[in-house]
Amino acid sequence: MSRKQQNEKAKNQNETLEEDKTVEKKSMKREIIDTVLYFIFLLVAVWAIVTFVGQRTVVNGVSMYDTLNDGDNLWVDKFSYHFKDPQRFDIVVFPMYDGEEYFIKRIIGLPGETVRIDHQGNIYINGEKLEESYGYETIEPGMIGRAFDGVTLGDDEYFVMGDNRNESEDSRFDIVGNVKREDLMGKAVFRLWPIATFGTID
Repeated sequence: MSRKQQNEKAKNQNETLEEDKTVEKKSMKREIIDTVLYFIFLLVAVWAIVTFVGQRTVVNGVSMYDTLNDGDNLWVDKFSYHFKDPQRFDIVVFPMYDGEEYFIKRIIGLPGETVRIDHQGNIYINGEKLEESYGYETIEPGMIGRAFDGVTLGDDEYFVMGDNRNESEDSRFDIVGNVKREDLMGKAVFRLWPIATFGTID
């Protein structure tokens, strides 16, 4: 092989190596872009699920005993209330007065209704006694609060109570008051933990 041919061969090899490096750089660049796009998609998907579909929450306290226990991990459905109204006895989550933490209570009174509690702890809706079995104990006189005189709800308001009626801060007291529809984050529908009580919530 002549020197000229050798030089041309070497030149072609160098060009091939440079092309390979260029292709490799493009491939690495593409992989980086794909990875970044994947994580962006993942973050958007997680945000959409947490904002519109549902999220996990942990019970803190005993106000919903013995339906829910301190430390229970729940799944909150945030999707359904976009299409249907909350119902009586739904267990709902809504922000506390500081806006940083959340209450979890049961809906007792619906928009437009008047809720009253007598000295014996009986609950009345529009003058009719409410038949329900969610209350852990009979409401003590000191825990009747403003409901003794009757509370009339607005068109977008709900009256909520904890199942542990004598250990719950709820709509019976001004510090919580009536809960507006727009503040209901969602409905607690499923217990994820502990395993012993895994399943749907009544």
